[in-house]
Amino acid sequence: KMLSRPKPGESEVDLLRFQSQFLATGASPAVQLVKKGSRRGGAADPDRPPWQDHRDVVMLDDLPDLPPALVPAPPKRARPSPGQSLPADEDAEERLSRHDQHITAVLTKIIERDTRSVAVTLPVPSGVAFPAVFHRSQERQGKPAASGKRSLFAQEIAARRGFESRAPPIAEAVAHPGPPEGAVSCEAPTPRDQGTQLLQSSHSFQRPHLVTGKGLSGQEAEQEVQTIHEENIARLQAMAPEEILQEQQQLLSQLDPSMVAFLRSRSHTLEQAGEKATEERRPGAPVPVTQEEPIVSVSASEPRQDHELEPGAPALKLPMTPHKEWLHMDTVELEKLHWTQDLPPLRRQQTQEKMQARFSLQGELLAPDVDLPTHLGLHHHGEEAERAGYSLQELFHLTRSQVSQQRVLALQVLSRIISRAQAGEFGDCLVGSVLRLLLDAGFLFLLRFSLDDRADGVIAAAIRALRVLLVAPGDEELLDSTFSWYHGASVFPLVPSQEDREDEDEDEEPPADRAKKSSEEGSRPAPDLARHDVIKGLLATNLLPRLRYVLEVTCPAPTVVLDILAVLVRLARHSLELATRVLECPRLIETIVREFLPTTWSPVGVGPTPSLYKVPCAAAMKLLRVLASAGRNIAARLLSSFDLRSRLCRFIAEAPQELSLPPEEAETLSTEALRLWAVAASYGQGGDLYRELYPVLVQALQAVPTELSTHPPRPLSMQRVATLLTLLTQLILAAGSSPAEPYSDSAEAASATPSSVTWMQVSGLQPLVEPCLRQTLKLLPKPEVWRALGPVPAACLLFLGAYYQTWSQQLSLCPEDWLQDMERLLEELLRPLLCQPSLGSLWDSLRLCSPLCNPLSCAPAPEAVPSLVSLGCAGGCPPLSLAGSTSPFPFLTALLCLFNTLARIHKGLCGQLAAVLESPGLEKYFLQCVAPGTAPQLTPFAAWALRHEHHLQYLALSLAQKAATFQAVPATSAALHHAVALALLSRLLPGSEYLAQELLLSCVFRLEFLPESTSGGPEAADFSDQLSLGNSRDPACGRGALLVQACRDLPSIRSCYLTHRPVARAGLLASQALYRGDLQQVPALLLPVPREPLLPTDWPFQPLIRLYHRASNAPSGLPAANTVGTATRVLQWVLVLENWRPEALLAVPPAARLARLMCVFLVDSELFRETPIQHLVEALLAQLCLPQVLPSLKLDCPLPGLTSFPDLYASFLEHFEAVSFGDHLFGALVLLPLQRRFSVTLRLALFGEHVGALRALGLPLAKLPVSLECYTRPPEDNLALLQLYFRVLVTGALRPHWCPVLYAVAMAHVNSFIFSQDPKSSDEVKTARRSMLQKTWLLADEALRQHLLHYKLPSSSLPEGFELYSQLPPLRQQYLQTLASGVLQDGVSET
Repeated sequence: KMLSRPKPGESEVDLLRFQSQFLATGASPAVQLVKKGSRRGGAADPDRPPWQDHRDVVMLDDLPDLPPALVPAPPKRARPSPGQSLPADEDAEERLSRHDQHITAVLTKIIERDTRSVAVTLPVPSGVAFPAVFHRSQERQGKPAASGKRSLFAQEIAARRGFESRAPPIAEAVAHPGPPEGAVSCEAPTPRDQGTQLLQSSHSFQRPHLVTGKGLSGQEAEQEVQTIHEENIARLQAMAPEEILQEQQQLLSQLDPSMVAFLRSRSHTLEQAGEKATEERRPGAPVPVTQEEPIVSVSASEPRQDHELEPGAPALKLPMTPHKEWLHMDTVELEKLHWTQDLPPLRRQQTQEKMQARFSLQGELLAPDVDLPTHLGLHHHGEEAERAGYSLQELFHLTRSQVSQQRVLALQVLSRIISRAQAGEFGDCLVGSVLRLLLDAGFLFLLRFSLDDRADGVIAAAIRALRVLLVAPGDEELLDSTFSWYHGASVFPLVPSQEDREDEDEDEEPPADRAKKSSEEGSRPAPDLARHDVIKGLLATNLLPRLRYVLEVTCPAPTVVLDILAVLVRLARHSLELATRVLECPRLIETIVREFLPTTWSPVGVGPTPSLYKVPCAAAMKLLRVLASAGRNIAARLLSSFDLRSRLCRFIAEAPQELSLPPEEAETLSTEALRLWAVAASYGQGGDLYRELYPVLVQALQAVPTELSTHPPRPLSMQRVATLLTLLTQLILAAGSSPAEPYSDSAEAASATPSSVTWMQVSGLQPLVEPCLRQTLKLLPKPEVWRALGPVPAACLLFLGAYYQTWSQQLSLCPEDWLQDMERLLEELLRPLLCQPSLGSLWDSLRLCSPLCNPLSCAPAPEAVPSLVSLGCAGGCPPLSLAGSTSPFPFLTALLCLFNTLARIHKGLCGQLAAVLESPGLEKYFLQCVAPGTAPQLTPFAAWALRHEHHLQYLALSLAQKAATFQAVPATSAALHHAVALALLSRLLPGSEYLAQELLLSCVFRLEFLPESTSGGPEAADFSDQLSLGNSRDPACGRGALLVQACRDLPSIRSCYLTHRPVARAGLLASQALYRGDLQQVPALLLPVPREPLLPTDWPFQPLIRLYHRASNAPSGLPAANTVGTATRVLQWVLVLENWRPEALLAVPPAARLARLMCVFLVDSELFRETPIQHLVEALLAQLCLPQVLPSLKLDCPLPGLTSFPDLYASFLEHFEAVSFGDHLFGALVLLPLQRRFSVTLRLALFGEHVGALRALGLPLAKLPVSLECYTRPPEDNLALLQLYFRVLVTGALRPHWCPVLYAVAMAHVNSFIFSQDPKSSDEVKTARRSMLQKTWLLADEALRQHLLHYKLPSSSLPEGFELYSQLPPLRQQYLQTLASGVLQDGVSET
């Protein structure tokens, strides 16, 4: 139905009714608003969805409205949002009325002025025809100061009207004349004068200056003001002077000092104006102020009186003399003119007192005593005005300025300070961390609020500061340069360790609990998240939509675009979760792909680019590559949803010099496109592009020798060549990978499809790559040229390894072909390489570049913050480091990888290939790796570097294991390789689960790597026991026999540890797919977070600890065969390590080993009775009690994996009391922690809470594993324990035939206590000693009395365990006689 137009005479109500009808029909309007064209200068695309008109603003419920800065933010001048919907509870009519701007709306709001009480005055007659001309410099002298911003003409008219209004009929009625001239002074009166003035009559009080009655009608205003004035006078007259002064001081203390100063200044100004007006009415009155008079401040309320001039004091010296005719100089305020003075002299620091750090505009730290000229702009009117530079506090203040240029300057200076701090320029000059201080002060949210600024310069400065804060310089260069290393594309996520621990817990939770926990984390306030993880805290402030808005709508400069892309790359490296959020941010990736990766563009020349829009950008391609590395599902979505296949073809099909871009940008863009394709190929994706681009790839390979012959080689060109070889390596592995197995129901398994690359398509690449390798190996003797090649030689070796691996998997081909080709490669290339002296120099440099041999190279960065993870490569890597230019690790690792592949396929080449392990440099490197020393701290950079070092060690050990299968290995080399394998197993990081399993299968439990088993090791152990313990032990169950049996049971021991390995199955399968080259099963190139090593330091005891936990959770017990077998294998392996590889257990303290042995007895009530268990535990206990090991047995320090040793010992005592039945081995473990040097808590637990266990501790003195003096020396000083000793002796709970060891111990300590005569003893100790001696003297048990009184020295050879005095020494005899006489006297007195 057509709606009619409004007719004349219809009211506003009718218009509103028409509007409601129109909205109800839902019809389209006849007029459509069309948005203006884009700032890019193109026509609007009608198919593209309209961009949002409103600005993105942070909406945080739990954040304050203002950031934690010193001053409030400048007022926002936000434009109204026309697209915002009306609130549901607002009336449309009220909204229209409120926003109506028609002239009728203005007329209806006119308010008539009340002129009923305004006095009407006639103009003053004048004798001249025109007003007199007055000059500003002449006429304004002596006039009262006008307040407010009024023109000169208005001030003159107001002065004349004031003069006219002083006529008697109109002037204010006064009952008596005013105060005498000079009665009002700017100086504060004394308290006595104040009291006298306050007690005067009402006419001595001035009219109020603040209460003017403004807003009331004329007559009512005057009456109200007068009434209030009279009430105040009456109240003041009713108060005593002391009360008035007290109230005055109370008001002054409560009010703001600046407000008090303003009120007093205003009052004094009005008083001066009144005095001047009075003087003007007098004929011939002189002008009171001249230009030559000293100017005195009229502000008398400042708390500091430094600026007030006393009578007779010299006037304040200013660089100029203020004149009254100057603008706004009617009233001179000296405190506001101090800035015009010269700077005070710079104070020289005479003490070591800390001073506030100040920085230049370039972010440099300025020395406290530096004297810089003022024209540099580093002096200002803040604190310490004489010192140049800005403090962090002042820079924070400046970021909230209302002037956009000042906000930009402050953000730029702060970003430069952070950049210099991350580079370590400040060193030890500052106390604390600059970055930590800024984050604690709220710098993160200051940047986020600055992103919402209206000024483009502020947004650009904030994004730049955000990049400096998040993206550590050097990190991306390091990761990009090592992309072509052995598994260099796989990196650790940059997640804080606390967040990582939560993420690992979430992986073990069911999906429902995980989703609930994720929603709870999303509801946490952003400051709480930022304290633990800066990046998650930023994302909680809607950072991604804001960055998308800046890219999509504001079209910033090229530097801002590059900064945004760098920030997004850092967010994507955080974790899989954040990479997914970046991918799923609405229109973010679409905008980046559309604007910065176009397929057609105008040619761009060399030089600054005015805009990056519609121009290919390498940083955008890198962002997509980093996102794809986070997971195969993300890579599949990128390839399918954003048309990346056509863009990859576009940027790879043409050579870099033909892309119509600047040369460096074109080279980098082509390299990043190849890397993105290589990442997709790592998942088995993107194989269809190979058929389309095969001619391009072959042509690029054919051009590699030409590029290698360029001297010197160009770094960007070498990176592109290495990336091309890495891509071809992944494509070859894809040709031999099998389809994914359904081991998981995740999206990754669903997205795995059979590879579209076949062997026939890639088999012809080897003849093109091998010449490149030959050409690079010729440059090995030239160190400068070799370093310039970068990762190209390593990439060639890795390509050949993957080529032969895939070739050997082709069952339809003849094996003789690839075997002969391997022999040819060995003869033509590899054997001459092994003979080159330059290769030996590479092995020699391993120790110089190794993080394990140089732990300080992995020290944390100067400004490392736990909540913001970075690799810490701010200044680049030193040349002699793992990632340095002279590092041998990439080439040697790739060489060992190729040798392992050839040895695995062609067994006959193992001996020739193993010759590389005989290098003296490699042997020295291995010796230093297993030597005791400080391990590098597990920082993010250390984790990255150690992973690549672990690759080299594993490949060397794997090659040694393959060679040991076919030929004998020297004993020294075998033992060294076994020690390296054990050390490597305890150092492997998460993501290397497959390497740990392979080490357990191959090197660790191989008899070939235990040469001691066949070279007299067991016999040496028996001989050592005979020398230390005598011939009391049966040779059949001696240590040598146990070691021989353990060597025979190595396969069973290996099966036990493989069964009880603590590695999760999902992580093992992912690691196995990555290292085996099963691309269809690789879930991601983002490794688990390296919070700690993969295996615990006490991994040899782990199966035993798992048995203990299972027994604690299941009181019914476990099957006897499973328990006995597992415990036996663990004890056998620990015994082997204790005897032949003691350095492998150095990380486990002796106290922790003792606690693990105690777990054997706590598993169940019968395990410790088994004969093999008894023999093994006895042998291990003897190792712990050796004289060289016993001093390091410390039970008071924290133990790994144990919360409290006293708690464990208490449960051990309960178990002993319940099931031991006097077992001597069990008793030996109970007695070992009771030595005198250990905590008294352990002895109190036995003698106070488990006295019944004393009867079962029947271990003979001859079988005590340690000396008896360890229990008796020094004498016991704990009174409670001494009383317990005496009680169990007297009551018979401790007898020599029940517990001979503790009987001798208790006897020694009680005897030493009762005969001690220490004069420093307290009264309580003296009383207890006298009482104990008296009770001993009166004992009825003559044998016990004889032992207590005649004890001499401990002796394990005697049946009692101690010697006795045949006759007491004279001193003791005299002391006993004195005591006996005292006892008899007491007895007589009692009688």
